[in-house]
Amino acid sequence: MKIDELRNLNKEDLAQKLDALHSELLGLNYQKRVGALNKSHRFTDIRKDIARIKTVLKEQELKQKA
Repeated sequence: MKIDELRNLNKEDLAQKLDALHSELLGLNYQKRVGALNKSHRFTDIRKDIARIKTVLKEQELKQKA
């Protein structure tokens, strides 16, 4: 997911994507614990996407205050 794509989304869409990523991360953690994890690189990808979404949400929050 690219930052430019995220900046074009509204707050509700970003919140939905954030929730989906958190639940996917939870599922990956479960798979890791039971030994059924196939795509370990997804941890990094999901964490970076979560950080990007939080950054965009913070940018939007600061724009509203200004």
